[in-house]
Amino acid sequence: MTTRRHRAKAFVLCVDSSGYPASLLVRRLYEAIPDPEAERQGLLRVVDESGEDYLFPKELFEVVDLPDAVRQRLAQ
Repeated sequence: MTTRRHRAKAFVLCVDSSGYPASLLVRRLYEAIPDPEAERQGLLRVVDESGEDYLFPKELFEVVDLPDAVRQRLAQ
C-alpha cells in the first residue's frame, strides 16, 4: 500500500476477479492510481473493496473512458 498522490484519476472495470474474490467484484468500476513501475511489471494499482490501494494483474481490468461530467462527479 502507498499514499495516494494528487494525479489525474483513471477508472477501470473489473472483468475477472480470479484469485481476489474478497477484494474485487466483476463488473465493478474501480479507481486506478498511476504507478509507472507497477505497470512495467504488468500490474495496476487499484483502490479495491477495502478502500485501500493494492497491486493487481492488469489483465483483470479494462480501462474505461468516462465522459467528463461523470469523471467530475466521481472525483467529489
